[in-house]
Amino acid sequence: MDNKTTYYFIGIKGSGMSSLALILHDEGYTVKGSDIDKYTFTQRGLEQAGIEVLPFDENNIKEGLTVIAGNAFTDDHPEIKKARAMGLPVTRYHEFLGKMLSGYTSIGVAGAHGKTSTTGLLSHVLSGVAPTSYLIGDGTGKGTPNARFFVFEADEYRRHFMAYHPDYMIMTNIDFDHPDYYTGIEDVYHAFQDVSQQVKKGIFAWGDDVNLRRLKADVPIYYYGTGKNDDFQARDIKRTTLGSEFDVYHEDEFLGHYQIHLYGEHNVLNSLAVIAVAYFEKVDLNEIKDELLDFKGVKRRFSEKKVADMTIIDDYAHHPSEIKATLDAARQKYPEKEIIAVFQPHTFSRTIALLDDFAKSLNLADKVYLTDIFSSVREKNGKVSSADLGAKINKGGEILQADNMSPLLDYHNAVVVFMGAGDVQRYEKSYEELLSNLSFKNN
Repeated sequence: MDNKTTYYFIGIKGSGMSSLALILHDEGYTVKGSDIDKYTFTQRGLEQAGIEVLPFDENNIKEGLTVIAGNAFTDDHPEIKKARAMGLPVTRYHEFLGKMLSGYTSIGVAGAHGKTSTTGLLSHVLSGVAPTSYLIGDGTGKGTPNARFFVFEADEYRRHFMAYHPDYMIMTNIDFDHPDYYTGIEDVYHAFQDVSQQVKKGIFAWGDDVNLRRLKADVPIYYYGTGKNDDFQARDIKRTTLGSEFDVYHEDEFLGHYQIHLYGEHNVLNSLAVIAVAYFEKVDLNEIKDELLDFKGVKRRFSEKKVADMTIIDDYAHHPSEIKATLDAARQKYPEKEIIAVFQPHTFSRTIALLDDFAKSLNLADKVYLTDIFSSVREKNGKVSSADLGAKINKGGEILQADNMSPLLDYHNAVVVFMGAGDVQRYEKSYEELLSNLSFKNN
């Protein structure tokens, strides 16, 4: 690290990039970056920190910069090309993060889904008991002086997590995703198998995942879950409208009774992984109980608000397994209410590869609406549409437009869950405005 340079982030609004920028800023380094003008949910933290965000422009690149390039942008990006032409140091996001991990007890969180929620929970809990730096994939990052722990999200996309050699790694699941890169589930499994060889002290893996059970590593693998063959078990689980509670055992040792104000089975499992890490780091488990109880969640994961008589939930879910988990959580908290799903498919390749699975998960709602497919930087079009997905859904499947959200006005005292990794919040905002105006007129 260099106090004399300015760390310049190309794509600073990216979820991991903004988190990393905040960490460096907290540690006293000079930070700025560039991105698109469009507002993103990650930029509020950058604004609050006073970090300068410029529009993309190759003229931003000047002497004295150390460039950190977001993985969404190719080497043909004008700013990256200019930086290389000038001979400036240019490092990819995952490579830079990998170099930062030494000097801490580092804990990575990997998995096709559940990374951000688990990283957020682990960061919150450990920060309450010891100095902790963390990088969460919701745009949240914190650099803490003399930190004992460094908690970070380890993304499997394009095998980027191979840049990391953490002390511990939590693996929430191995599932097929990113079909623009991975050829199938075996390819994903081999990526996790490879990264497991780089973990230094121990791996904590979900016991019900058949592919995680296949892993071979040079360090112990501790499985967590609800099964009798799991090393860490949640037993006597009670799920109510106030959250969940459960007993935890390591083998036959009782580790205590825990409560969380979180919903869905996945949050019980995430909590179990956090407890397992704390146990091996000899953290006082009574302190862990208090911190778990106090956790409120991360950005864009089951974020709730009330407008008129409706409950609106915003969630980043963009994979069938995530949709299932989010709807499960909604059912737990609102068992008596109608659940309406509004889903924005994210990328053409994912939609076509997982079409039937998407339909199956979405049908867990009482009614389903879709938006048009959100394309990505890497993928502008494809041979599938939201209408193709809608045709497979037996709980609706009508396609909404942001300028006409009136079909949702048919519901009262219900729950609307907006899900997606693109700009689904645009539709949500339009609906909220419609609902607020209607409510105002009725008053």
